[in-house]
Amino acid sequence: MGLAILQSRAQLGTAAPLVTIEVFLSGGLPAFSIVGMPETAVRESKDRVRGAILSSGFKFPQERITVSLGPADMRKTGGRFDLAIALGILAASRQIPTHRFAQQEFFGELALNGELRAVPGVLPAAIKAREAGHDLFVATDNVAEATLTHNVVRGAATLTQMAGHLNGVSEIAVSERQPFTEAVLPSVELADVKGQTLAKRALEIAAAGGHNLIFVGPPGTGKSMLARRLPGLLPAMSEREALQTAAVNSVLGHSLNPEVWRQRPFRAPHHTASAAALVGGGAGPQPGEVSRAHNGVLFLDELPEFNRNVLEVLREPLETGSITIARAENQLEFPAAVQLIAAMNPCPCGYLGDSSGDCSCSALRVDAYRAKISGPLLDRIDLQVAVGRPPTEVLRRRGPCGETSQQVAKRVVAARKAQQARNVSSNSQLDSQAIDRYCVLDDASLSLLDQAVDQFRLSVRAYHRVQRVARTIADLAGEPSISSAHVAEALLLRQGPRHAAGAAVNRPPARTREK
Repeated sequence: MGLAILQSRAQLGTAAPLVTIEVFLSGGLPAFSIVGMPETAVRESKDRVRGAILSSGFKFPQERITVSLGPADMRKTGGRFDLAIALGILAASRQIPTHRFAQQEFFGELALNGELRAVPGVLPAAIKAREAGHDLFVATDNVAEATLTHNVVRGAATLTQMAGHLNGVSEIAVSERQPFTEAVLPSVELADVKGQTLAKRALEIAAAGGHNLIFVGPPGTGKSMLARRLPGLLPAMSEREALQTAAVNSVLGHSLNPEVWRQRPFRAPHHTASAAALVGGGAGPQPGEVSRAHNGVLFLDELPEFNRNVLEVLREPLETGSITIARAENQLEFPAAVQLIAAMNPCPCGYLGDSSGDCSCSALRVDAYRAKISGPLLDRIDLQVAVGRPPTEVLRRRGPCGETSQQVAKRVVAARKAQQARNVSSNSQLDSQAIDRYCVLDDASLSLLDQAVDQFRLSVRAYHRVQRVARTIADLAGEPSISSAHVAEALLLRQGPRHAAGAAVNRPPARTREK
């Protein structure tokens, strides 16, 4: 008889609850059972563990083996417990000592030849292990992400190497944290976009305040080009933000790239994406595109072409910065603090209000097209800007057009620093109390905003969002107070020019607004 107790962690979204692995050897006919709500991959670990132990030159005990994964009421998934189970069997059969398991956690999937394979979700587990003061033992391929948290991390390539360390035969050195270079800037350049002065200004304001933005205009006017240049204007992520984003990628099983470790993600799902693909889901819920873009940019091109039900699921994460996926057994919460950038045409053919005059869409078709985007979703988009066709003489110009991404990014970083002094990451996160404190308007600004509320029928949410945008414009100008000029620009960038492209966003049909 023998008993060994080890520790590992399960993967529930981006959470990593502690799992206790108890291995008990008893008399009777040889048998191997795993209890504690194991799913298929965990149950199949019996064969992987047996093959790995025999291939590594150890003796597989011919006794009744019972492996208990606690807590018993939490479902266990994946091959992440293979290493802990194998070491537990070796310890319970007295082939390795048990006294070295205290304050240690083990993660790794075993191949039949005893090799250790990387498993997803090690970074969230490493973060929790650091908080608990535990050392980490992982596969060699998981060392890079595990060392992000400054843990005592040891990586092994085989079960033999791991057992040798625990037996005191060969020491596994503590892995050093990888040196991470500065994030590589995106290769796209803002100055490559010809003309579009107003759209570029909107992009700068969006970057400075973390505001959501939509571009509306005919095909080929540079909407997608502008959106893809936003990451180059944003400041690098803080270490805390980078860890949050890396944790989502770890859960998805993506390898860590040190060169883009602090670069904000940019995700651009196709308009055929389902709701589960966008916000996450599945039988064993996985993060969706909105979580993969956490602390970065989510770009939705051809916005009305998305299924309306798919777009509606964005309303919660845009407001709260997280998404909760409910299942019968549990609820998983994924981070989803994203900056939404969208692009759309003014009508189905795309040429309504264009100087070419080629639009042949009926009013009914235009109304139906606009109605695909609900009023509540549009209300959450701070900047709504019409993008027109640039003049031919502008297109003929050679070389850079306007300021470079680096020049604009300097102003954005300065504005973000002013916002961080108010204990917020960006002005888009200001709550009602912070708005009352930091977005004080003078009489002229209040009068202008009141007129806009009456004329454009702005909601209370839109009223506050205009104030936030005006605060960002003042921050970019380095001014401590908001003036009427700042409010006027914020309203211009929310309402857009009064032509077909601007109306497609700012004045949806009455029935859409009611919904």
